Amino acid sequence: MPIRQMKETSEQHFVIKPQLQNSMNSASKSSKTAQNGKGPPPVQESQNKQTSPPSRNRGRRRGWGGRKSDQGDAFMRPSSRPCTVADKPIVRENGRAIVPALSTNVSVGNGGSLCESDMGYPSSSKSLTFPLRPGFGQIGTKCIVKANHFFADLPDKDLNHYDVTITPEVTSKVVNRAIMAELVKLYKESELGMRLPAYDGRKGLYTAGELPFAWKEFTIKLIDDEDTVNGEKGCISTVSSDQFGLSGALSAKEQEQLNWSAAQSSLAADEPLQRIKSELEAGRPAAPHYELVHGILFYKGRFADGPRDALQILDIVLRELSMKRFCPVGRSFFSPDIRRPQKLGDGLEAWCGFYQSIRPTQMGLSLNIDMASAAFIEALPVIEYVAQLLGKDVLSRTLSDSDRVKVKKGLRGVKVEVTHRGDVRRKYRVSGITTQPTRELVFPVDDNSTMKSVVEYFQEMYGFTIQYTHLPCLQVGNQKKANYLPMEACKIVEGQRYTKRLSEKQITSLLKVTCQRPRDRENDILQTVQHNGYDQDPYAKEFGIRISEKLATVEARVLPAPWLKYHESGKEKDCLPQVGQWNMMNKKMINGMTVSRWACVNFSRSVQDSVARGFCNELAQMCQVSGMEFSPEPVIPFYNARPDQVEKALKHVYHACMNKLKGKELDLLLAILPDNNGSLYGDLKRICETDLGLISQCCLTKHVFKMNKQYLANVSLKINVKMGGRNTVLLDAISCRIPLVSDIPTIIFGADVTHPENGEESSPSIAAVVASQDWPEVTKYAGLVCAQAHRQELIQDLYKTWQDPIRGTVSGGMVRDLLVSFRKATGQKPQRIIFYRDGVSEGQFYQVLLFELDAIRKACASLEPNYQPPVTFIIVQKRHHTRLFANNHRDKSSTDRSGNILPGTVVDSKICHPTEFDFYLCSHAGIQGTSRPAHYHVLWDENNFTADGIQMLTNNLCYTYARCTRSVSVVPPAYYAHLAAFRARFYMEPDLQEGSRVAGELGVRPLPALKENVKRVMFYC
Repeated sequence: MPIRQMKETSEQHFVIKPQLQNSMNSASKSSKTAQNGKGPPPVQESQNKQTSPPSRNRGRRRGWGGRKSDQGDAFMRPSSRPCTVADKPIVRENGRAIVPALSTNVSVGNGGSLCESDMGYPSSSKSLTFPLRPGFGQIGTKCIVKANHFFADLPDKDLNHYDVTITPEVTSKVVNRAIMAELVKLYKESELGMRLPAYDGRKGLYTAGELPFAWKEFTIKLIDDEDTVNGEKGCISTVSSDQFGLSGALSAKEQEQLNWSAAQSSLAADEPLQRIKSELEAGRPAAPHYELVHGILFYKGRFADGPRDALQILDIVLRELSMKRFCPVGRSFFSPDIRRPQKLGDGLEAWCGFYQSIRPTQMGLSLNIDMASAAFIEALPVIEYVAQLLGKDVLSRTLSDSDRVKVKKGLRGVKVEVTHRGDVRRKYRVSGITTQPTRELVFPVDDNSTMKSVVEYFQEMYGFTIQYTHLPCLQVGNQKKANYLPMEACKIVEGQRYTKRLSEKQITSLLKVTCQRPRDRENDILQTVQHNGYDQDPYAKEFGIRISEKLATVEARVLPAPWLKYHESGKEKDCLPQVGQWNMMNKKMINGMTVSRWACVNFSRSVQDSVARGFCNELAQMCQVSGMEFSPEPVIPFYNARPDQVEKALKHVYHACMNKLKGKELDLLLAILPDNNGSLYGDLKRICETDLGLISQCCLTKHVFKMNKQYLANVSLKINVKMGGRNTVLLDAISCRIPLVSDIPTIIFGADVTHPENGEESSPSIAAVVASQDWPEVTKYAGLVCAQAHRQELIQDLYKTWQDPIRGTVSGGMVRDLLVSFRKATGQKPQRIIFYRDGVSEGQFYQVLLFELDAIRKACASLEPNYQPPVTFIIVQKRHHTRLFANNHRDKSSTDRSGNILPGTVVDSKICHPTEFDFYLCSHAGIQGTSRPAHYHVLWDENNFTADGIQMLTNNLCYTYARCTRSVSVVPPAYYAHLAAFRARFYMEPDLQEGSRVAGELGVRPLPALKENVKRVMFYC
């Protein structure tokens, strides 16, 4: 059937022609040719596409960023002419086609222009490939670990993709799945030719082989005796639904408009009948689309690269059965039957479940399985839930206004079912609660505005006597039309995930549920795989997928800990950490600072002056023992203040000290806070760092009373770096022995973006960038922060320009400012940039690299013509589900005290990406639970790091974290950026913190600027 444009009708009917090109046989032949080295895999390109010159930044099987024999300096070259892109060839590299994209001009300081093609910098994802793995690391003690990856055998069957369209559109995946399930139930053995399709709930339907018809119509009637308010039913589902290349077509049109029957009265007396009728037409599918075949061959290890289409299809197939058996939340599945739910308080409980995702690895496909936990709303009678939420009896007393607000917030969006109608359990979604008690509510029952009370209606209609008439009613359904349900006639529907903010107590309870020792977690994962029974999964069988039931065994290495350098005046001048930790005994900070002018403000009523004075004396002595100079007496006497007068108290102390010191600045403000201090901590930091320019150190009351030596030692470490000092440095750094860091001035960046919590719909995201300010030590990091659009992941202010009425175009931004501060601090401009970027998901790799690397380039070019230091851009991921376990839990030499793998354990084979430059590194010793290794993925490398080079550098940096004497789980620049971004959220005005809609309407309000003396030091520690 030819492709044709259909006129718009009320049915929105259209037909899609199957794609007949790139048959399975031709694709297979091409793959064999490529494998034999006789030619590359077929790549289709438009004949008239404009392309830029090939990148000059390639070599050593690394994509861009490799070393080239004739490559000179890495500076970006100015050009007096605009970049031209006509008639440029496609560049082939390592068997892959690289299509350079359109290049653009970049402004520079001398008024010239720089062409991105001259930089070797891609301007779109079409021209971008990530660096290939330069080899495998060799340094370290070899060992074997187990990973929660289960290898999968791939099908030899043809996979077919059909595009499904249901009109009028149904927004709920659950309803779409119900339609497809009914179709399969009715027609599998007849019209579908015994095919069992997998469906993504949106547009994609997949079969293992062709469907037996060229064209067919189906009419599906779906009868549902439950209400599906707002088009949703069942558990929350967030399965991905990306568009795929088509191998066939399956379209649908609606014969009737979707009709929701509504009762005349606002109490919805009658049961609705949902009828969904769908007509599905299918064009006969051709052989699978080339991209799909290419993907399958890639995951079998026959191609060097491949699309994500095949991966997603197989993921959908393996999720089909779990979607029916469990409650899906994202890529995880939960059920109260997996493990007994644990109460979290306030009507919530923790459900256990498992995470499942199929991933490409060096050994082929693997199924990543991990344990998961999430907060769910308990399936309680609504009155009992309200009592738990308020923490008091509600059966005998009316709700106050504040109670009503809390109940409305807690119940809004929650699905409930009625219990006053016997076996009829109609479901509704709560939109609010009434301001009046039930006994005062009336509503019209006819067109003549005849009024009837809710109490009378339920008695007459259902014989149901409302006992608690002092309580408000639930408002359900559409807010424009009031629908009232008594609380005592409703129960919360099971299986609703709680997506709002948890209290500190609930978070603690949830962490106790999720915290498992490595051996227990490993056993639970294995039991989950056995319970899921992938060998008996009808969908896996249909598609020929076989999943191993054994954890993957992986070769790993334990990298050696670095030597740390301390001050020569200490008994121990250097230190070799043991199992990821050490202490400050007999050691002095390598650069201890002086605190000669300090004051203390006490916001805790339970801490007397004598206690506060004793604590400060102990802290001063600890600082002195650790290598600092700390005056024993404060500038002014200890000042006591109320928490609700924080601004007044801080300004009083500030001005009193300034008067006493005759204009000299205070070095440090110590603050004693109540253990539960609400917004006090954030308010104090905001006022000190953006208004008064004070460096502060807060201490909780419980620590003041205990005066634990370890606590005091850690606080002294924090104070020293806030004063601008260094606690320790890598011995190799001051000996200039760190490859690709010590040879030329190198700046190390860390960047992160933190987003508002769930439920905050308009609060801005906070971006933070830190950068090292010393070389060769690379230990001190200055930080900058900025607010940007809600949930915007790309950092907008890395580089920016604006118009000044006097100076004209002015350049700025966080990267530029930090490069300038590095020059001021060291007297040298950076000749190399290493950029650790935290918090980026795999789906955002391309856009983050394109946008942020471009900003780094422009920031450098704005400082000086031809200034383009080589950049290495590394993504740091912690929110993944790969876990590593000791091969033998009984072998104490292969684990730390918590039973986890040893710090320094690195894996870059087998479970890592088939071709790209990534590795897992567990750089820290576990304390409790199962350690999560950090995943590092090199997206750009002009510095030609070897595997050993980047792994050793990253691991060694983890021992330089300033706040404790332990190696940390994430490289410190990324860790510091996270701390700075978290701190900056306190700087927002209160209305922005609460996520008001007014804030969203006004756009992103800039954060108040940090004071200059604060910027220069590690204030966020």
